[in-house]
Amino acid sequence: MSFFEAFGGLALALLGAGLAAVLSGIGSAKGTGIAGEAGTGLLCQDPSKFGKVLILQVIPGTQGLYGLVVWFFAIFRMGLLGGTLPDISLQVGLQYFAACLPMALGGLFSAIAQGRVAAGSINILAKKPDDWAKGMVLCITVEFYAILSLLASMLMIINISK
Repeated sequence: MSFFEAFGGLALALLGAGLAAVLSGIGSAKGTGIAGEAGTGLLCQDPSKFGKVLILQVIPGTQGLYGLVVWFFAIFRMGLLGGTLPDISLQVGLQYFAACLPMALGGLFSAIAQGRVAAGSINILAKKPDDWAKGMVLCITVEFYAILSLLASMLMIINISK
């Protein structure tokens, strides 16, 4: 039995789970960075707006958490938390890989887009402080698609049978 036959399914499954966590985390880091850059400009002028700026900056970070949830749930369902390496076929490994892709890609792209919306919302906060909640609503609209990615990955992982 070759290495690929012995560990190929597990390797594919772990790659998918890892991509869900890493790509969502990269997107969140980029998104919170974009919002943070906009926030620092405002805070130089008006430090009293720190709480609202922080809320807007943190919102794009949720995708990283969603990716970590998918990673944890996938390795739990694989049986990796039992202390032994599970025997996962190539077909099942490919199923885990495919199931983790919605969160990996959805988390990456939605977090960056949400960071841009959050930066724009910080501009609203700077120019019309009473309307900052409108910017929050715009950020939450992007969040909806991150939640759909999370839901898609979770439903697919739940339906993988060994």
